[in-house]
Amino acid sequence: MDSEETVDSEETVDSEQFVDGFDYPMFVVTAADAGTGARAGCLVGFATQTSIDPFRFLVCLSRRNRTFRVAEAAEVLAVHVLGRDGDQRRLAALFGSRTGDEIDKFARCSWRPGPGGVPLLTGARRHLVGRVLERLDVGDHVGFLLEPTEVSAGTGSAPLTFRSLPAMEPGHRA
Repeated sequence: MDSEETVDSEETVDSEQFVDGFDYPMFVVTAADAGTGARAGCLVGFATQTSIDPFRFLVCLSRRNRTFRVAEAAEVLAVHVLGRDGDQRRLAALFGSRTGDEIDKFARCSWRPGPGGVPLLTGARRHLVGRVLERLDVGDHVGFLLEPTEVSAGTGSAPLTFRSLPAMEPGHRA
């Protein structure tokens, strides 16, 4: 028997052990519902490129989050990459520790309307606006498969990661 520990399917599995030590990039996802004018945004850690050609990007939003409820009706979403400097960390704290159910996050930061009315954070150095191709049930989150329609590569520091986040309590527990 090798030294790796295996778990019988009958036992309780502590899945968090598998991802312990990973340091994922963090993103701010924004959405707008053209029908109601509602806009929302949240800090997201579950996101990844899913295809090279054609390029596709997947972002996952918690079903408990206001951003998810707005994104359900949105045709496009914007995915913002934040850096590690102070202003970027403040944006992460705003979108990660406050809920749009209680405050207007966009009244507390600089932004401009993008395609489909989606808010684009002017303080973010990179963003991708993507047309929602599919919504996928992925457990307690819903995955939004995006086809890029606009990309701003910008310049700047390394992306903000889970381990470099400022200390905060989530606006909504996932």
